[in-house]
Amino acid sequence: MPKHRVLTEFGMGSSLRRRDYTQAAKRAVQDALWHNSINMAELFGFDKSAMQIDVEVAVQDPEAVDCNAVAEVFPYGRVTVTATHGGLDIPRPEGEGNPTVIANAAISVAFDMERLQ
Repeated sequence: MPKHRVLTEFGMGSSLRRRDYTQAAKRAVQDALWHNSINMAELFGFDKSAMQIDVEVAVQDPEAVDCNAVAEVFPYGRVTVTATHGGLDIPRPEGEGNPTVIANAAISVAFDMERLQ
């Protein structure tokens, strides 16, 4: 059966002082999830484990994101996380520590199903 996306949600997260790109990415995912209360699996009659969840997180240093740790935020579904370049690093005044890290996340939920006519 073909994969059909049924939901996309966006979020933003930050690491204020530790320059922790993984934590900022996890917070962006949580922000996106907290904006959403749609029960997609139940709406289409699927088990929650059938959800195909594609996550893209954007930060200034994508190599510093532990994508497996970000995927653990989800309690169910088949999760794929990709880190890409984006987001923001906001510098502090000289000598005052690490920049504030801003991460953006886009979550797409899909199911294998026939297109409804």
